Amino acid sequence: MSATLRGAFHVSAFGWYAFIVNYLAAKDGEELPAGIFVYGGPWKYLTFLNLLLQMTFFGLAAVNDLQPGKKAKSTLSRWKDFLFSVFAFPVGMFVVLLFWTIFAYDRELVYPASIDTFFPPWINHAMHTLVLPVLLGEVLVQPHAYPMRKHALAALSVVGLAYLSWIVWVYVTVGVWVYPLLGRFSAAGLTGFFVFNMAVVTLLYLLGDRLNSLAWSERQQLLNTRSVSLCQALLYASLLLFSSFQGRTKRRDQAFLRF
Repeated sequence: MSATLRGAFHVSAFGWYAFIVNYLAAKDGEELPAGIFVYGGPWKYLTFLNLLLQMTFFGLAAVNDLQPGKKAKSTLSRWKDFLFSVFAFPVGMFVVLLFWTIFAYDRELVYPASIDTFFPPWINHAMHTLVLPVLLGEVLVQPHAYPMRKHALAALSVVGLAYLSWIVWVYVTVGVWVYPLLGRFSAAGLTGFFVFNMAVVTLLYLLGDRLNSLAWSERQQLLNTRSVSLCQALLYASLLLFSSFQGRTKRRDQAFLRF
């Protein structure tokens, strides 16, 4: 992809995430369903933190595009690649995967229907759907230098434990779990759930590394057809799943109204 198109992609993605973050931040202080923004506001939700993460990454990428000369060797470029490979890709994919999995099972556990009055459906998709195709697009527009695996997984673990400590602190302070689902678990169940989530994030990090290698291997010359096909298949499958989930939700709501 040409430098101009790559730069346009990064600037557009940054502008999009900045708009969504500003929209959500402006909601803090409005009359929202009980418990939504109590203690910590939107800053306790992984979805919101992920939006900030994506915005930061694409902002760095856009600035990096303006650098003259050999960008791959610059400090900014190394930090950009580290941010994408270790955090932006695995965490962004995790948010999409976990949200829609739980939403399909019982939306009240993660995104209660009462929220729909305050956040229109397009905001839900902006937070939990469009993240995936944008990340896959980033895989295809430029290669990323991945750090040593042990360093990457150590960084992921530290950030994961930090977020776990934060949501436990919120619960201890105000007696409300960030997500209703967490209230269904015992202490042992919570531990198992968080360990499982970290395992999923680790696998998503490895997936990102694999996609990057397939797409940008030197011996396969820039774009590898298999990688493009895989990204397209993942994107198509995700759109089908989201469409199915939306259909199920509408039928469920209609059935409830008839009842």
